[in-house]
Amino acid sequence: MDKQVQNIVVDGTDQVAGRLSSNVAKMLLNGNRVTVVNCEKIMLSGNKSNIINEYRDFLEIASILHPEHGPYHPRRPDTIIARMVRGMLPRKKPSGDAALKRLRTYMGVPKQLKSSKKVVLENAKITRPSANYTTMSDLSKTVGWNPT
Repeated sequence: MDKQVQNIVVDGTDQVAGRLSSNVAKMLLNGNRVTVVNCEKIMLSGNKSNIINEYRDFLEIASILHPEHGPYHPRRPDTIIARMVRGMLPRKKPSGDAALKRLRTYMGVPKQLKSSKKVVLENAKITRPSANYTTMSDLSKTVGWNPT
């Protein structure tokens, strides 16, 4: 009995990053193709200055011997979300590696996905007033992403 592979388009607008990522990881492990759109509008919960300082500390991690050899840290909203989902997959196993290949992340909505139905994950929606959250684009602009 084969599972029916679905193409799921998830709208990231006003969704909490961690909850969204865990739901997307579960969908990927179930064999679905998942596309996350509007990654720049995904929210991070907490104090803005704390979030930015913690991410800056994370960006400072580098090799002592040869910093150009990595690790490389994402700065764009769509790559941050892809990396977040990757951390929730068992990527050293074939199932996790295959699941990661079924993930696509985009800033905004691409032309080919404008007409498709977008899923909003109810358990990942923000629950408090939006003043308690920071958008992914605010974080990215602060740590070095230059939107053009």
